[in-house]
Amino acid sequence: MVFTATFKTSRTNRSLLGEWWRSVDHITLGFLVCLIGAGLILSMAASPAASMRLGISNPFHFLYRQGLFVLMGLTGAFTLSLMSPSNARRIGVLALIGSVMMMLLLPTFGYEVKGATRWLKFGSFSLQPSEFAKPAFIVLAAWMFSVRKRDSNVPAVGIVFAAYLGLVALLIGQPDFGQSFLLTLCFAAVFFFAGLSLGWVLFMISISMFGAFAAYAALPHVRSRVETFLSPDSSDTYQTDKALEAISNGGFFGRGPGEGAVKYSLPDGHTDFIFAVTVEEFGFLISMFLIILLAGFVIRCFRNALKLNDYFSQLAVAGLATMIGMQVVINLFVNLNMAPSKGMTLPFISYGGSSMLALCFTAGLILSFTRKRPGAYGYGQ
Repeated sequence: MVFTATFKTSRTNRSLLGEWWRSVDHITLGFLVCLIGAGLILSMAASPAASMRLGISNPFHFLYRQGLFVLMGLTGAFTLSLMSPSNARRIGVLALIGSVMMMLLLPTFGYEVKGATRWLKFGSFSLQPSEFAKPAFIVLAAWMFSVRKRDSNVPAVGIVFAAYLGLVALLIGQPDFGQSFLLTLCFAAVFFFAGLSLGWVLFMISISMFGAFAAYAALPHVRSRVETFLSPDSSDTYQTDKALEAISNGGFFGRGPGEGAVKYSLPDGHTDFIFAVTVEEFGFLISMFLIILLAGFVIRCFRNALKLNDYFSQLAVAGLATMIGMQVVINLFVNLNMAPSKGMTLPFISYGGSSMLALCFTAGLILSFTRKRPGAYGYGQ
């Protein structure tokens, strides 16, 4: 009786929060909460080692900061998920404009880390604008292709290509080849989902190959990483060697929470190589569960995209899911020494303010576009 009364009350609750709870996709939301919770647990495991390496007295310095980023990110994701798809689309386009403007400021006001100028400093917080440019660009591309479907006279392809080339030029200038590569993959995916001609797809592949060769030839930073990957015996592979050592130490069940040893000598153990720390402490089985959570989030997004009736929402959700899925694959490949290091985080898991905020921004867009509004889904939804 209590359950029935509660259910009826929730069904008749017409408040903004009640409407949101009824219409949001609970499975996608559940995956998101589980992933962020897992990320906080792993930050707690990796934070003491990172603090010790950097001479920070508080062993949970990075955990507290990540908790603040999570709070800010989830607040933003919730706010964005309350919006209609059209308003969320506008926010996405405005985010792209803002990201580009900040990226233009990097040569003058940005600061350099490991040979790359990708961050703007705001007090004790560093912001990487390119993290927000990726999901925002996908929203723009989905919008343009949906407009093109309604009116073939709109030069949507030209607009999207101009935005893509401009973003890639800004990224290469930092330099940030990893983000350029991921942006290209996402762009190609949205092209594919939009059903454009084979000629455009081949043209896109040609541009990608040309860009890769040009980056290798012109950028010492890219050339060094590729040569390190191809010729490990003659290059400095300290991080990947330590990551592989941590993974081999973990076995099936791990050494136990807080018992990992390699994380104290792995410089990026709390960021790019947090998966290696996870395997060492929690083992292969728990690490596989983490991968299943990430895969479940991406697959659920694709499932919802396939059932949406709105063409723009379909493209946007599929493109955003592709971005998260490809970032997972790239990070895991780097941890397993199957790809050159690209400085790319494990979504929702790795430490990093810009990454967490941008991924929560992405999740908020997905939750907004996939809400169960009248006519949003096909039959039976």
